[in-house]
Amino acid sequence: MAVTIALDAGHGGYDSGAVYQGRREKDDNLALALAVGEILQNSGVNVVYTRTEDVYDSPVRKAQIGNESGADYFISLHRNSSPSDNQYSGVETLLYDENGIKADMAEAINEQLAEVGFNNLGLNIRRDLAVLRRTQMPALLVEVGFINTDADNALLDARFDDTAQAIADGILQTISGEIGDDNDTSTPEPENTAYAVQVGLFRNPENADNLYRELVALGIPSDIGRSGSFYAVRAGRTENLNEAVALQQELQQLGYDTLVVTL
Repeated sequence: MAVTIALDAGHGGYDSGAVYQGRREKDDNLALALAVGEILQNSGVNVVYTRTEDVYDSPVRKAQIGNESGADYFISLHRNSSPSDNQYSGVETLLYDENGIKADMAEAINEQLAEVGFNNLGLNIRRDLAVLRRTQMPALLVEVGFINTDADNALLDARFDDTAQAIADGILQTISGEIGDDNDTSTPEPENTAYAVQVGLFRNPENADNLYRELVALGIPSDIGRSGSFYAVRAGRTENLNEAVALQQELQQLGYDTLVVTL
């Protein structure tokens, strides 16, 4: 079974995160999450997002989204900020503790980002963050440079694709044994990625069937799939991410709790 990564673009909506000279952390976080997610998907990894647009969910809710998705890993992307402008420079990754594979992944990501040109500030233990404390899978929060440090912003802007690739490579390096033969260096054939909007996740198949019938009655093409031990109700299979996001917005307006997933 393919590995599933939950990618969290930190902040969103009315919560801009750190702001520096008009630059908003939430925008950088989302751009990075979408770019990293695309690379992971093209490498055979399933990806779910806590957000794919400029909306707000609490950190507790984001952890819950990750848990409900059945993801194997949870990675939250942020930009750092310091009390004074241009005070610090570099990347660090936050963890609840340094036990297990999450620490290996954090070190791999930091090392890959150092190759891009960021200073490697190492790992930092943070037990007060909901996305690290309330997630049920290995979780980490990557601070991709300081948003109020000009050099870090210039580096991110000049080498954005390399930065996204570095984060993805750190993840892939850590989970390589779970997604295939690590010695296989051949370039995979490109595949079309399918997206859907997950509307519910149930242990009881009858509850999943009830929601499925409700969506079909609304004229929304849907199906029921398995996500680990859960039954996932998914709507609107498409190869166009924008179409999936548009359907997600429509379903949210109808009062459904949703997230975009890859199939």
